[in-house]
Amino acid sequence: MSLEPRWEQRIREAVRHFWDTRESQANRQGTSTGVRDAGFRTAVTGGKQLDGFIEIVRDYLEESGLNRPNIYCERSVEIPGWYRPEKKWDLLIVVDGCLIAAMEFKSQVGSFGNNFNNRTEEALGSATDLWAAYREGAFSPSQRPWLGYVMILEKATDSLRPVGVCEPHFKVFDEFRGASYAKRYEILLTKLIRDRHYDSAALMLSSREEGLRGEYAEPSPELTFSGLLNAIMARAIASARNQ
Repeated sequence: MSLEPRWEQRIREAVRHFWDTRESQANRQGTSTGVRDAGFRTAVTGGKQLDGFIEIVRDYLEESGLNRPNIYCERSVEIPGWYRPEKKWDLLIVVDGCLIAAMEFKSQVGSFGNNFNNRTEEALGSATDLWAAYREGAFSPSQRPWLGYVMILEKATDSLRPVGVCEPHFKVFDEFRGASYAKRYEILLTKLIRDRHYDSAALMLSSREEGLRGEYAEPSPELTFSGLLNAIMARAIASARNQ
């Protein structure tokens, strides 16, 4: 289901905000102390780049009929884990003491090799921890919560070109052969959904130059931001009406 033009415009504005914020943080960081973080870490340590996307989800849910106090995206976003005491999620929906949904919003600009592995481990770890906590009754009396994941990836030569694999002992799965980091993210998120670690995910690619104009690409029809919005809206509203 496609979104109304105003929501499509909001997505473009969130993409532009992402790049604007990164650039302004990179320029500001260190001006008062004279010390700047090395490389891309200058922008990463500032945070807030993904707020535009979080606000879209919050506003979309509210306009769809979910009460705003049930949506947590700035404070009170901690829920118990099984392998750790608690974890902060970027957005939670809690209605009458029941956990309805939890979402992660992530990005990667540069350092694609190391960061891809880190993001993979984070995504798997967060889901595994939550599902173990759910199994052990941490969110009782909640029904199975809905999990969502959003990845904003820099569209760049290094993220789009084929990447080799290392096979000193065993062969990797065929889908990874010649896959770029962008393709690896597509494979990762698709598998996370099909294996039910997450219920929906979005993968958005944007270069700095295109992003400052609000332009982006979505390489997979299974991993669109509009699809994710409609999926969480359907689950949240249905759950809220059943409370």
